[in-house]
Amino acid sequence: MKKISEIKGDASFREFYRKKNNRSTSIVVFAKREKFKNLLVYDSINKILNKNKILAPILYSQNYSKNYIEIQDFGKKTIFNILKKKKNKFFYFKKIVSLLNQIQSIKNRRIRNFRNKNYIIPRYEKKILIDEANLFCKWYVDKNLSKSRKKIFSKKFKMVIQRLTRDLKLKNDVFVHRDFHVSNLMWVKNQIGVIDSQDALIGNKAYDLASLIDDVRFKSSLSLKNKVFNFYVKKQKKLEIKKFKNDFEILSILRNLKIIGIFTRLAVRDRKTKYLKLIPYTWKLINLRINKNKIFIELRNLLNQDFKKKLNEN
Repeated sequence: MKKISEIKGDASFREFYRKKNNRSTSIVVFAKREKFKNLLVYDSINKILNKNKILAPILYSQNYSKNYIEIQDFGKKTIFNILKKKKNKFFYFKKIVSLLNQIQSIKNRRIRNFRNKNYIIPRYEKKILIDEANLFCKWYVDKNLSKSRKKIFSKKFKMVIQRLTRDLKLKNDVFVHRDFHVSNLMWVKNQIGVIDSQDALIGNKAYDLASLIDDVRFKSSLSLKNKVFNFYVKKQKKLEIKKFKNDFEILSILRNLKIIGIFTRLAVRDRKTKYLKLIPYTWKLINLRINKNKIFIELRNLLNQDFKKKLNEN
């Protein structure tokens, strides 16, 4: 006997259902909006991950015309839930870093999708990075500043962000999940499974580590952040540490500015207000990185003009 129950959704336009059939279960992903990315691309990326011996949901069936796919169920145990209860967090982070190294070693970036067409993972161009960071202006600044101040701030902000992207040192040459954090990693039979990979691009080696360490959903100590960063660096054979650290800090700040914009958009446009409570910690993460490097002086001065209290809140 089949039984279908809805699962709590995420920040996307997707809906998730758990389908129980006797002793087995599967996940039905329904996406009427952005269905190319949320169904076809999602499965294509999963296929690439599985081909490289990385655990990702296998496709069981699809009905693209009816806006859904049915995939493997990884259960309910996220790494986020495990870390909340465990004291030895570094034990799990070491496993995650090993997984990240495996993901970053992926060479084949082309796959035949379930509509029998080639899918090639696109590059994470600087224009995408800039557009993402500008979501901070489009939504958060728009909501929090006066009309006249907004115009001045946005113009300066865009110039500063463009300069920061020009300061990135590493090539766009590795698989980047783009949302690589502990809520998107599942504990499956003593292995880590990867979900939510539909936004993957070929980009900067530092991006996924920045999203893992400076995760807005999971509060971690500075000592743990440093331990994870140093562990990753030690595992790399040919890493120019200065360049990598530079890019890590830039990408962390750009990503978290983007996140503040996205969380505001979710509240204003989509009436998903639960993400607003994460914004204060996102500011804290920006503040953590913005004081480390002189290339952020311009950005820090600009943010201090209008958001000093937010930036410096404990």
